[in-house]
Amino acid sequence: MTVSPSRRRGIAGMSLIALLIVAVLLSLGFWQLQRRTAKHALIAALTERLAVAPVALPSPAAWPSLTPAADEFRRVSFTASYAKQPDAMVYSSGSAVRGDISGPGTWAFLPAQLPGGETVVVNAGFVPNTMQDRGYEDRVVAPLVTGQPVTLTGYLRFPETAGILTPEPDIAKRLWFTRDVAAMADRLGWAGGARPAPFYLDLESPVPANGLPKPGPLGVYLRDQHIQYAITWFGLAFAVVVAFAFWLRGQWRARPAAPAGRASRRIA
Repeated sequence: MTVSPSRRRGIAGMSLIALLIVAVLLSLGFWQLQRRTAKHALIAALTERLAVAPVALPSPAAWPSLTPAADEFRRVSFTASYAKQPDAMVYSSGSAVRGDISGPGTWAFLPAQLPGGETVVVNAGFVPNTMQDRGYEDRVVAPLVTGQPVTLTGYLRFPETAGILTPEPDIAKRLWFTRDVAAMADRLGWAGGARPAPFYLDLESPVPANGLPKPGPLGVYLRDQHIQYAITWFGLAFAVVVAFAFWLRGQWRARPAAPAGRASRRIA
C-alpha cells in the first residue's frame, strides 16, 4: 500500500511524541527506583546511628569536615548554656522523625554557648498549636534561658535552605519556614556576628519541667512507596506503547479514498 507523504509526516510526528512520552515515563520510573535505593540506605543509616550511645561533640576544629552523609543524626552530648539572645521559631505541620509529633506548631531554635565561646544552635523542641503566638512562645522558651550550664543530648542535624516556594521569614515574629540556622544567626545577631556551628542539635534531653518545648528521641518513620510509584510510571509507559501500536496499525491498514474521477472511469 502506498502511503501519502502527508500521512508519513503525521505518523512520524506521532511516533516522536509517543517516544518522548515513553522516555519521560520510563525516566520517572527509574528515578523512583533510585530514590528507593537511597531511601533504604538512609533508613539503614538512621537505624544504626540512632541506636548508638551519645558521644562527645566534635571539637570546633573538626566542624568544617563534618558532612550530612557521614554525620547527620549522630548522637552527641555536651555542656552549654543557652545564650540570652532572641530565639527563632520554625513552622511545621509534623515530623518525619518524631512519632510523637503531629499537627501544626513550631520548633524552638535557640543559640547555646559552649565553654570555649563557640555557638551551637539547638532545636529545643516542639511547641504545638501556637498559631505563631509570639507572646506564648516567649513564655515557653524563657525558662530555658538561665545562663547556667546544662548538659544537652541530641542529634546532629544539618541546616536546610529555602526553596523557590518557601515563604519569606516573618522577622517581627522571628518565624521561619525552613531550618536555615545561618540566616537566623545573621538576622538575630547570634554568635556575636561570628558564624555558629555548621550544624544544629535536635534536642533529645533534658525535657523541661512543663514539657515545653517538647524535645524527644528520633525514630525512623520514613514512608517507602517508591516501588508502587515506579510500577505506576512503568505501567503508564507500557499503556502508551500499546495504544500507539494500535493506532499505528490502524494507520497502516487504512486505505485512502479513491479520487472521484478515477472511480467513475472504473464504473464506466
